[in-house]
This record gives sequence, structure tokens and C-alpha cells, in this order.
Amino acid sequence: MDDPRTPVEPLERTLHTARALVLADLASGEVAAPDVVSMVEDSVVQRRWWVEQWPEGAAYVAGLVAQDVQDALLESHGRWPLCPVCGSGDPHALDVEPELGPDPHWVCHKAGVKVASVGSLGAATGGASTS
Repeated sequence: MDDPRTPVEPLERTLHTARALVLADLASGEVAAPDVVSMVEDSVVQRRWWVEQWPEGAAYVAGLVAQDVQDALLESHGRWPLCPVCGSGDPHALDVEPELGPDPHWVCHKAGVKVASVGSLGAATGGASTS
């Protein structure tokens, strides 16, 4: 059994953080069903391989996992997360910016505003459903 005092490797810390941030956003929109959590896990597995190949990309993992889950949800459940800023017009999803960079955040391109950092969507939406 692993010694609980053993420090967590940077790669594992990065992956756990990305998982936690995306799960927090999913939970804030009440869309963290088991099948959706499995999508997060699938993305984390894929991104583990990716960051093992390109360690300098570790800072980008949270944004990439968010994008992966967003893409998977689009195919199976529809757009997520829906924009909480625009009160009229057709519902539209937020986008992750930068697409490949550190400090990922959700933005509304229609309104041209940063809505929340990845992992903080609940604070921006008041914890209301964004699904």
C-alpha cells in the first residue's frame, strides 16, 4: 500500500486538479451524472498520455479536459455550459479560453465577457443549472 506521506507527483497533482475543476463546474450545473463523470475520467486518461508526451503542457490540462468534456456532452446531451450572461436570444454554450494555454476560463463570445475560471462556474451562475 502507498505511504500516505509520499508526495504526489506533479503529473498526478495536475490531473487531479483538472478533474476536480471540471467536476466542480459540472456539479454546479447539476449535470454530474455517472455517465458524465465517466466522460471526465476518459478525458483525464487521454490527457495523462498527452502530458507524458509533452510535460511543458501540464498547465494546459484543465482547459483541455473542460473542452473534451464539453465536446463529449455536445454529442450525447447537448450544449454545456449554457451562457448565464445573455438573457435573450438563442441559448448558447460558453467556450474555454485560451484553447491551449494556462489559466483557462469560460467566456461568452456573444457578449464578449469572461464568465468564470474553469472550476468556478458555480460562483458565476449562483449554482443554478446551466445544462
